Amino acid sequence: MTNREFLVVTTTHDDEAAARELAAAAVRERLAACAQVYPVRSVYWWDGAVRDGAEWRVDLKTRAALADRLTAFLVERHSYGTPEVVGVPVAAGSAAYLDWIAAETVGD
Repeated sequence: MTNREFLVVTTTHDDEAAARELAAAAVRERLAACAQVYPVRSVYWWDGAVRDGAEWRVDLKTRAALADRLTAFLVERHSYGTPEVVGVPVAAGSAAYLDWIAAETVGD
């Protein structure tokens, strides 16, 4: 099934417990149907230098219609001054799974 009505929204955090709580809060608020939290190594430019550090990536499955609300929610609750919040359209997926995401997130 091809459908661009859904997104995977990604953010990162430097603390596992905080990343898990951020993920759980978004799911509790029904802004995402589910989230995965896993360790990553990030290399990035910040404050004039290349940085390298351990982070926890959070991938949230949601409807595209909730992108602005989910982004605001993540930015408001994040400890980073400039948190990563990137939404990538779902180009294809199982109809049953996409229906589940729609059913488990808040209406417009």
